[in-house]
Amino acid sequence: MFATKNDRGYIAVVEGVKRKTLVHGEKTLMTEFLLEKGNTLPNHSHPQEQTGYLVSGKIILAIAGEEHEVNPGDSWVIPGNVEHSARIIEDSLALEVFAPVREDYLP
Repeated sequence: MFATKNDRGYIAVVEGVKRKTLVHGEKTLMTEFLLEKGNTLPNHSHPQEQTGYLVSGKIILAIAGEEHEVNPGDSWVIPGNVEHSARIIEDSLALEVFAPVREDYLP
């Protein structure tokens, strides 16, 4: 699968958080998250492992209750079924890969 950059296909997750599935294969799925300053991604979990990279902005990422200040260039892995959340300190752009594929994120 190959995708070119465009501004279509964003889905509101919660207020101030939008996601867009970029590409997916048999075992992984890559998503772009647009995060607006002052909002929060509530605590949640899912069975997929989640690997992320902050392209721009600043967030506070809580993984299993432990908070991490995340700046551009920082990355993380969240094991499946581990609760996590994010406070958005600055407008941010994050890329995340889920394995196995999140069926609910398929376009």
